[in-house]
Amino acid sequence: MKVVVYRGARDLGIEDREPAPPGPGEVRIDVAYTGICGTDLHIYHGDMDARVGDSAIIGHEMSGRVAAVGADVDGMTVGQPVTVMPTRPCGQCAACRRGTSHICHAMNFLGIDSPGAMQSSWNVPAELVLPLPEDLPLDHAALVEPVAVAVHDVRRGKVSADDQVVVVGGGPVGVLIATVAQSRGARVLLVEPDPYRREVAGGVGIEAVDPGSTDVVALVGDRTDGAGADIAFEVSGAAAGVTTAVDVLTTRGRLVMVAIHPRPREVNLHRFFWRELELLGARLYQRDDMEEAIRLVASGAIPARQLISRVEPIDAAAAAFTALEGGGVMKVLLDLQGGNK
Repeated sequence: MKVVVYRGARDLGIEDREPAPPGPGEVRIDVAYTGICGTDLHIYHGDMDARVGDSAIIGHEMSGRVAAVGADVDGMTVGQPVTVMPTRPCGQCAACRRGTSHICHAMNFLGIDSPGAMQSSWNVPAELVLPLPEDLPLDHAALVEPVAVAVHDVRRGKVSADDQVVVVGGGPVGVLIATVAQSRGARVLLVEPDPYRREVAGGVGIEAVDPGSTDVVALVGDRTDGAGADIAFEVSGAAAGVTTAVDVLTTRGRLVMVAIHPRPREVNLHRFFWRELELLGARLYQRDDMEEAIRLVASGAIPARQLISRVEPIDAAAAAFTALEGGGVMKVLLDLQGGNK
């Protein structure tokens, strides 16, 4: 089997290894596709070396087929299409005891804290494996994990039909949040300075505007009789994005913080006081979010084909990372088997 190994900042190697048989309670998956996300880029840039360690196998957005099952595994058959929920909580910390194990204080995140999906054969605990519909293309299925992020974010924001929603940041997660919100009947406006991202969003039916040439607050005010947006999602990770997300909100509007901000930001707390705004953090997802994501991708509600910009063979992993950090792409997938369909 082939494995992508992270050796240090901007240094990826390809190794041939013998696949190990699955242990008790494990499933061995022939990985079809693995997506590259922003977290993977942070690892590639050397920003997470203290956590991932040397010679790490990264990646967590994936699809594949069951190749073998270990002892004590029921309900899985060889050849079955599957994906993996890459979060394994400890079950003992305060978050787990309170029923919020998806934000476990000692989370084992596969692809960060333990070996991930950038290997053509992957042994995974069976409880993390979710079945996929037989007719769902496996390249589309590789988007299930980021769609689950969007599903969780939209649920945190309590988006409902006819809500005015503003999504600040038009990367893959921002576009997916906008798509999931629209699937619930919300009126969505995406705010994104990059013309390529706006073009992709427009191509999948999402209205996108450039904050450099559009007064976003005035536009939202015009469309809501001066009230403002019901929910804003901050997905940009930029200080200006935070300001926009706060300023567009109506009385008792909700701001959902999705982006990981690397440093503290100034926030207009007077506006929070004056309008009784709510600030909600949104991190990762729960199993029902993954199950809903599978349903959305399989139903065609998620425009997977239009969001997958490039598919590269595993031997070109370094080029795939370079393409993603260079911009002009949305989702980039690695083909782990070669010639996948």
